[in-house]
Amino acid sequence: MPAYSVIVDLEATCCDQNSIPRHEMEIVEIGAVRVSSSTGEIESEFGAFVKPVRNPILTEFCKSLTTISQEDLKDAESYPRVMADFSSWLKEKPDYDFCSWGDYDKKQFMQDCEYHGIAYPISGVHRNLKAEFSAATGARKRFGLGGAIRKIGLDFEGTAHRGIDDARNVARVYRHLLEISASALKNIKKVEDC
Repeated sequence: MPAYSVIVDLEATCCDQNSIPRHEMEIVEIGAVRVSSSTGEIESEFGAFVKPVRNPILTEFCKSLTTISQEDLKDAESYPRVMADFSSWLKEKPDYDFCSWGDYDKKQFMQDCEYHGIAYPISGVHRNLKAEFSAATGARKRFGLGGAIRKIGLDFEGTAHRGIDDARNVARVYRHLLEISASALKNIKKVEDC
């Protein structure tokens, strides 16, 4: 098991009128936290806005959903520049797995890297924490992040659909998954000791 997990949440250009096809969405914010695989405690954070090039003007839907404004992106760096910074942050502690709430974030990274002609920066194995949470709680449906936070008896902290806040909240669910695993191991040990 890696010493760390890097939990990533991305926000991207989007619309509710089909004016931005899925394959043309672009990352506009990266939020990431590095957590200890044993405790789930956040040890480091990375957050950055990214200047979109295909659809540089955010839709009203996107601004409303994410609370990211055009002003937030005015001085943002290009995707290749932000990814160089993100890659440097990842390399600080290279023993990690890559976690996200669902598979979207991995696919969006791959899509944007391909579009910009740069290498995919993540070396760790990808873990879908949404699927892991559903399995661990015996849920038949997969929870959205807000629903998962409520299921474990917590309130969402920060602003939903903002990269760093979502990443921090996924880290809270990650800690809950560690507690479930620890409890299951104790129960197995008790049975073995009988």
